[in-house]
Amino acid sequence: MNELTTKKFDWSQPIHDHLTHMSNLAAKLTTLGMEVHEQFLVQFIMNSLPLEFSQFQVNYNTIKDKWNFKELKAMLIQEEGRLRKMKDQVANLVGLGSANSSKITSSRKDKRNVKNFVKGPQSQIQKEKKCFFCKEVGHFKKDYPKRKDWFDKKEIQFDPAHKRT
Repeated sequence: MNELTTKKFDWSQPIHDHLTHMSNLAAKLTTLGMEVHEQFLVQFIMNSLPLEFSQFQVNYNTIKDKWNFKELKAMLIQEEGRLRKMKDQVANLVGLGSANSSKITSSRKDKRNVKNFVKGPQSQIQKEKKCFFCKEVGHFKKDYPKRKDWFDKKEIQFDPAHKRT
């Protein structure tokens, strides 16, 4: 009797197995001369359910017609399927979180930043730098002597210290 009243469903087995075990316990008590009425068995089963089934329990308590063992078993198997599906969806949703979380430990950051790329041959060829003003090699636009003359010809104030922003 103690096992029947204190047994809890813990997701380690399917709800069908849990219900069958509780039904077998009630049958054993009946053979010992202590008959367990079906409505008591239904109530023991409802009490054995974890918090995830709380909405199911509220729905059961709000209806006027009470279920027998077979109806309860069918409803609980359906509810278990729904809850397992919901758990999978929540797990998938969590899996889609940002990888740049501030809660990542330093060891995980180190492992993630280590790249095992094989580097190919490095290019040793450097392009010759040429002037963007006259397109000749050997100097830069800022150092071109005729640039100041060009500014004067266009009547633009020349500022050699001017830096582009």
